[in-house]
Formats: sequence, C-alpha cells, structure tokens
Amino acid sequence: MNIGEAARQTGISAKMIRYYEDTGLIKPVHRSDSGYRQYAEKDLHTLRFIRRSRDLGFSIAQIEDLLALWNDQGRASADVKQITQQHIEALQHKIQQLQAMVDTLQHLNRHCSGDQRPDCPILEDLGQTTHYSG
Repeated sequence: MNIGEAARQTGISAKMIRYYEDTGLIKPVHRSDSGYRQYAEKDLHTLRFIRRSRDLGFSIAQIEDLLALWNDQGRASADVKQITQQHIEALQHKIQQLQAMVDTLQHLNRHCSGDQRPDCPILEDLGQTTHYSG
C-alpha cells in the first residue's frame, strides 16, 4: 500500500512517516518502479508501535531503543522496564511542575479582583524578575 493508506491506517501523517524514515527510526520501505513507497503489514505494525509509544509520551530516542528491544528476541525485559521507569519518573516530575504552575495561577487568580480597577496581582507577579529559575 502507498504512504497515504499507511498514514490512514496508522494515524501517523505521511509527513511524519517520511521523517521517521529520513531519521532512521524506521527502515526505508520498498519502492515501486516509479519510486513510490510501498508499505507491508509489518511496516504498519512498526508504525503502530511508534504511534502508541508517542501517545504515551516517549521521546524519539526512547522509541528507537524500545524498537530495538522489540525486534530483539533475546532482549531482557529489565531493559524495557528501565526505559519505562525513567519515563515514568520524568512524567511525574513534569506533573509536579505543572501542578505547581496551577497552584500559583490559582493563588494569583483568587487575589485578582477582576473588576474595572487597574491593579492586578497577576500582572504584578508576571512583571517580577525574581521568579526566574532556569
């Protein structure tokens, strides 16, 4: 099948499929005599693996490692678990950062009168330079 059909069946855009091939995440597929990519069911299976991995927030580098393990019948499940555990920890850290942002914004929003007066604690806080942490 062609790239458009592969995109439709996997939920990955043709542009991203080409990107994955250009970067080496997936192997180049067979091309017809006229140069069109031709995808087999095995290619779709790999693309679905990538799509599910992306949906779970894995990075391209992590997906590359997971694909290598997926294709290695002699793999140790401990290697897969380690990648996943590191990803879980990164996601938990990100959740904590996002929750801190929500807490700060809720606090500022509670203290803003939201009326016609010009004073606004939200803008005052945003205008302070002492909050920079990066």
